[in-house]
Amino acid sequence: MRIRVATIALALSALSGCAAGPDYVRPNLSVPAQYKEAEGWNRAVPADALDRGHWWSLFQDPALDALMGQVEVSNQNLAAAEAAYRQARALVREQRASLFPTVSLDGSGTRARSAGNSGSSVGQSYRYDIGASWEPDLWGRIRRNVEGASAQADSSAADLASARLAAQGELAANYFQLRESDIETRLLQATVEAYQRSLKIAGNRYAASIAPKSDVLQARTQLANAQANLADLGQQRAQLEHAIAVLVGRAPADFAIAADPAWHASVPELPPSVASDLLQRRPDIASAERRVAAANAQVGAAQAAFFPSFTLSASRGGGASQLGRLFDAPSSLWSLGVALAQTLFDGGARRAGRDAARAGYDQSVALYRQTALTAFQDVENQLVATNVLVERARLFAQASQSADEAERIALNRYQAGLVAYTDVVVAQATALSARQSLAQATRDRQTTAVALIQALGGGWHAEQGG
Repeated sequence: MRIRVATIALALSALSGCAAGPDYVRPNLSVPAQYKEAEGWNRAVPADALDRGHWWSLFQDPALDALMGQVEVSNQNLAAAEAAYRQARALVREQRASLFPTVSLDGSGTRARSAGNSGSSVGQSYRYDIGASWEPDLWGRIRRNVEGASAQADSSAADLASARLAAQGELAANYFQLRESDIETRLLQATVEAYQRSLKIAGNRYAASIAPKSDVLQARTQLANAQANLADLGQQRAQLEHAIAVLVGRAPADFAIAADPAWHASVPELPPSVASDLLQRRPDIASAERRVAAANAQVGAAQAAFFPSFTLSASRGGGASQLGRLFDAPSSLWSLGVALAQTLFDGGARRAGRDAARAGYDQSVALYRQTALTAFQDVENQLVATNVLVERARLFAQASQSADEAERIALNRYQAGLVAYTDVVVAQATALSARQSLAQATRDRQTTAVALIQALGGGWHAEQGG
């Protein structure tokens, strides 16, 4: 009997070399030869395993570097994503355990007293049973489940990378907006001081009866509006600071970023040629592709349900009235067995499960391709924005310089009694708007650089670029 069972086990093991369902092949993507908005970029190829590096160091800002380090260890969204990844890896181990036999041990011991006509007596009994069962993975159902769980774990790892990149990008964008808010605050503070001087000039001219009271009212209105805008900037900065505190895992009450009057915006220049294989490092694309692999494995597992299952079992046990004789040969029993199970009728449940798995695979392929198309769109959008913002910043710098000169001339002409105060108001408003537009253009260049880095799935470096 033992020889027969061993022979059956060997035969079943040989059969288990095949697995039901299609082997996974990465779906084809329509990948452009180069980006439309950046000449010289190379064709994209899979490169998700490449190190993304500390891309924020491109901005050469030590304060930003320090904040990024806190995101990695303190952000609670990242902590949740990391826990999800560990859970996915544990599920892989759980599925893989089904490939091995299950061994169990049962034991018992009892002591009983009985009473009769001849007096009372004490009886003892001891029993043990060791059993093992194993379902050979003949049709690859378990292996497909392991394959699917592994792909899901890889997808979870990519989701973790995506959450990390999103948190880092949001932190960088908020940080640059906060610094731009500080610049605008200094601009408005200087403007308020200038408006106070203008109000004093208008008041003196009105007191000397050489200017109407409306000049004083206009100057006072303009000053009050500037002061109100300054208060709004304070609220905006506080909200940005609170957002950054949450991103680094701190309570807003325990976190602050001091204004830095010496801070200077640094915008990394787009290299003349950056390999577009960085696009394939996008974690959302990697996650979508791994979900396709998981769905493909589910198709195989569903098809394996159409085949019979075999279970091998063995047990050894015994009983005795004395513990020392429990394992003696006369008191032990053993058994070996083979079981076969095949579903003959299920009302189409297995066929429906297979069809559902195939539909799930088709859906995951479509989502994978759509994710890649959206990624190309993101890159193209950020590339064209990068190119346009460089020109905008140059033009705003020219406009700000001209507006400052126009403001100075208008104020001098007003003091000389050559123009009405309305001309001063218009010139000052135009100059302030031009200064703010220049500061915002610089911020937009930084935040667009961050968005481009996110669209590419990470930063670019000389050793990685073209």
